[in-house]
Amino acid sequence: MRILNICAYTWQTGGPPKIIFDHTQVVLRYGHSVTILSPISPGETPYPVPDGANLVLCQRTPVISQYFREFSGELYRYLQQHIHEFDVIHCHGLWHFGTLAPFMLDRRVAKVITIHGVLDRWTYAHNNWKKRIIDTLAQKAFLRRADLVQINNTDEREDLLRYLGYQHPNVAIIPNGVKMSDFVQLPAKGTFRQKFGLPASKKLVLFMSRLNEKKGLDLLLPGFRDYVRQHPDTVLALAGSDDGYKAATEQFIAQHNLGNSIKLVGMLTGDDKKAALADADLFTLPSYSEGFSMAVLEAMAAGTPALVSDRVGFGETIRQHEAAGLVELTPEGVRAGLERMLGDDALRQRVSQNATALLRAQYDIDIVAKQLLDEYEKVLRS
Repeated sequence: MRILNICAYTWQTGGPPKIIFDHTQVVLRYGHSVTILSPISPGETPYPVPDGANLVLCQRTPVISQYFREFSGELYRYLQQHIHEFDVIHCHGLWHFGTLAPFMLDRRVAKVITIHGVLDRWTYAHNNWKKRIIDTLAQKAFLRRADLVQINNTDEREDLLRYLGYQHPNVAIIPNGVKMSDFVQLPAKGTFRQKFGLPASKKLVLFMSRLNEKKGLDLLLPGFRDYVRQHPDTVLALAGSDDGYKAATEQFIAQHNLGNSIKLVGMLTGDDKKAALADADLFTLPSYSEGFSMAVLEAMAAGTPALVSDRVGFGETIRQHEAAGLVELTPEGVRAGLERMLGDDALRQRVSQNATALLRAQYDIDIVAKQLLDEYEKVLRS
């Protein structure tokens, strides 16, 4: 198969580039070809590309892309010239130009859309007026035309039904996966603390995601403030690029004199990310909405016990397997979750072991990537 992924394939985007990267490594081993088509703006950094894959970068069109997400004349022209060179076009997300353009140009090449959690009630409510305009013009009609809609969990099936008004005839539930082998060897304990000046004597709570209100920072910050007043032997590291909430975070830290208890360490990649997970006593993501959180999967793969909301994409599975602590989406819920997890070493060890077993059984990248390939082949046969 000749597969084209369309996504903003940059470090600044968040989870989808990592998902594409890991899937592509498996797909290439099966002998298929992969091209990644990505809009990009000055100052953004492309995500790494697996050996054997092809990355095509197209500049976003100035001004227009500020109002119409990811708009790129270069991307449109590339598709005009090359769309029929592919067997499957896989679009990631909704309401951006890369998800719309293939449907404008062609009805023959098979098209797949992954929702990535954007139809969740919380996410859909934000910038709703823009979304409704695009819905009216094209998005709903094009989503109906998709040969396959990939969703990550059963909640997204309900979101899709609510959005379209009927159940799409070809939906596949395929979760995100993680490459477990990437986390077999972790940096030595203390590496992250030493590099970022975090005391070895304090317990370390790690938040690692984009600094965005959606990630629950408006709950984590006051919840941790209340916790650390009673437990000053704890420090919170906030690792992630700014996505609209860094200024509010810095203001909160200053207002409550938390400079010694909360540290902003920026976006972490490679060994720095692994070192942070190795040093953390607890990973946390009290998110309002996730399609299927790669950050949570990576924390679990590294053996770091986690405290998360049930909105991270597989909350019910986490509950069934006791694979993490689950937190209520209130500051008080966050504080109580921190009390429960950090106050019980045996509990943290148990959820860590349960999470590792769960990932090996259901979420290893080799398992889920093969599931997606099988769905591609079904589409092409039909």
